[in-house]
Amino acid sequence: MKKTLVVLLVLAMAFSAFAQAQTEAKTSDKPTVRLLTDATGIDDKSFNAAAWRGIVDFYGETVANPASKGKLYDVVTASSSDMYIPNLKNAADAGYDLIVVTGFTWADALIEVAPQYPDQKFMIVDVNWCSQPNVLEYIYTEEQGSYLVGLAAALQAKADGIANPKFGFIGGVPSSTITKFEIGYIMGIKSVFPNAEILDFYANDWGKPELAKAQAKNWYDNGVYCIFSAAGGTGNGTIAQAKEYRMAGKNVWAIGVDSDQYADGIYDGTKSAVLTSMLKLVENSTIDGLSKVAAGTFKGGVIEMSMEMGGVGYSKANPELKAEVITAVDAASADVISGKITVYKTYKEALAAGAAPAGLGALDD
Repeated sequence: MKKTLVVLLVLAMAFSAFAQAQTEAKTSDKPTVRLLTDATGIDDKSFNAAAWRGIVDFYGETVANPASKGKLYDVVTASSSDMYIPNLKNAADAGYDLIVVTGFTWADALIEVAPQYPDQKFMIVDVNWCSQPNVLEYIYTEEQGSYLVGLAAALQAKADGIANPKFGFIGGVPSSTITKFEIGYIMGIKSVFPNAEILDFYANDWGKPELAKAQAKNWYDNGVYCIFSAAGGTGNGTIAQAKEYRMAGKNVWAIGVDSDQYADGIYDGTKSAVLTSMLKLVENSTIDGLSKVAAGTFKGGVIEMSMEMGGVGYSKANPELKAEVITAVDAASADVISGKITVYKTYKEALAAGAAPAGLGALDD
């Protein structure tokens, strides 16, 4: 009997808290939002973490102190992909003003669920093929951010006095998106070293760091100065190998992708094997999506987040990234935004312009 009363009391308290949160949300002049993530959650140091930062920032709060969590916004993590559709439906049934998902793994589930809730506003990151009137899709000019990290690597090599540096690119599964990373990177390098030798390798997998590590070791052993990986978890192998070699005194570098991977490369104090990272600023997309909901201007469609819109950039976190390199890369960023520098999106365009070498593994789909 006592156990039953305790259970009823707990349920009553939970319902009261939920009702209070819903009342506060309804009286707020700000929209409500739920972020749905894959199993990696908001501690993934990538898209989920960035999307969450944007959400809490929109409400004037911080990740360390998300005061309105559970009232105006919250997050639900799916333990497996089987939970994607149920989690989408649960969020829609709960009446959130906006539901946010990140990455292509959510696309199929969203395409199935969105038509069932035509009045529900959805947002997805890094996808442009949902084509639903109630889904706002954000993609990025990865080629522009990659130009900056390629330029940074080349300028760092020049400052180090390396006459003919070689560079590598490791991709995951070939696609038009990964091609944008590779072409931008190559164009940034060639703006400093027009005749630079550039090697590429595609692992055809997003989750095998051992493949990238083995390839990175081979390249570093053969004089490659810096490797940029756009390969998901596979690319962690590049960072691991760069750390080993920098600890051994070798002047080699890795470049991070999507989020700032400086911390992943730390091997001694503030010393990191990650020279810089190409940043995909997903937080600015969630802020933009919520702003559109708040202003009543939300509509389905694709938005390309360019450098000018705060969609992409590069990391300055590594103290060994030389000051003169940062100055030059910042100037190039302004030139990209103004249109003075044009960065190609496709291998076909780059080949035709003589901006990339023949024989790469890049595909334009």
